[in-house]
Amino acid sequence: MEDTPIFTNDAIVFGLLMLALGFVFITSSKKEGFWKKFYAIVPALLMCYLIPAIFNSLGLIDDSTSQLYFVASRYLLPASLVLMTLSIDLKAIFNLGPKALIMFFTGTVGIIVGGPLAILIVSAISPETVGGVGPDAIWRGLSTIAGSWIGGGANQAAMLEIYEYNPELYGGMVLVDIVVANLLMAGLLMGIGKSEKIDTWLKADNSAITELKNKVSTYAESVTRNPSLADYMVMLALAFVAVGIAHWGADEISVYLSSNFEIFQDSKSALSSFSSTFFWMITIATAIGIGLSFTKLKTYEGAGASKIGSIFIYILVATIGMKMDLGMVFDNPGLIGIGLIWMSIHVIFLFTTAKLIKAPYFFLAVGSQANVGGAASAPVVAAAFHPSLATVGVLLAVFGYVVGTYGAILTTILMQIAAGS
Repeated sequence: MEDTPIFTNDAIVFGLLMLALGFVFITSSKKEGFWKKFYAIVPALLMCYLIPAIFNSLGLIDDSTSQLYFVASRYLLPASLVLMTLSIDLKAIFNLGPKALIMFFTGTVGIIVGGPLAILIVSAISPETVGGVGPDAIWRGLSTIAGSWIGGGANQAAMLEIYEYNPELYGGMVLVDIVVANLLMAGLLMGIGKSEKIDTWLKADNSAITELKNKVSTYAESVTRNPSLADYMVMLALAFVAVGIAHWGADEISVYLSSNFEIFQDSKSALSSFSSTFFWMITIATAIGIGLSFTKLKTYEGAGASKIGSIFIYILVATIGMKMDLGMVFDNPGLIGIGLIWMSIHVIFLFTTAKLIKAPYFFLAVGSQANVGGAASAPVVAAAFHPSLATVGVLLAVFGYVVGTYGAILTTILMQIAAGS
């Protein structure tokens, strides 16, 4: 039995998360002194993630007893995507070029290759860590991590069904998934604060990203006004009506596909992830935001639409941080070691490719998170660079759903060979 956290009432937990966010924003706004030096090293967004993780690690709160992440990911995330894509310049997004896709698929290849290489490396040091026979075979369990890191939760569930890993041992794989994926996200957020130096080292061409950010900023300045109560109510109406439509559409599409096509019903099918309501919810919300960007409603960017969207994103980041118990790193060092080696190979592939094609750190970070984090966190990382870039994270995460199960199956075949099974 896990220890019950001190606070299980979500009203209290949400208050603590908002206290953490308020603390970060107050201290990060200081123009001099210790906090200015501190945030020059540690990005504010990373602190919004780490403080809830510390609360979790100290036993104050626990994601397992809270519904806040569900609310943030199902309601606030799609609402933020609508508000942050309201002023999007779709042509400028496409002008970003092929490097975003190249980095995404590089991240995928890094995971496919990293799994078997991690098994080979660990087997030379501790063979029993990567052993097991039948349903207990470690490579079967690692297949679920491959599904999660290339696609998402639906792909992870598909791999569990396909390779029939022992359900009693599955919790250990979930632990590796959560710990290593969250450590990666923390590292990526840390890198955002050093993105200019990283881009200089990569000799990256940032011109297309800078042009997009400047276009959006220039447009926002041209329509900026002092928002009225009516403006706020209209923006919230746009966001949450879109959320309602996205949920309705996601439910209808998911039920239709599952009811009429056997291939979507079969949890072992590579296409089963397309019956995921979360996938369709994010896709529809983003499409609505893009559609609204072609109307006069786009001018609400001048009233602060993307700022409200950013508030929702920061709340989501705090709830993601709740999932991370820093103490779990030491609970199963063997499996965690496999995960860390695996993820390190993924990162090495990304940096090597970025250096070769002179891709900006933005493409590296978002390409990685579109694989490992999926639609819930790729927009978060993208929006950390600029709210107008959140859509890039969503679009890349969609590719993750498409290739998730196929990539995970290939990874598992290679891991099975590496494990000598």
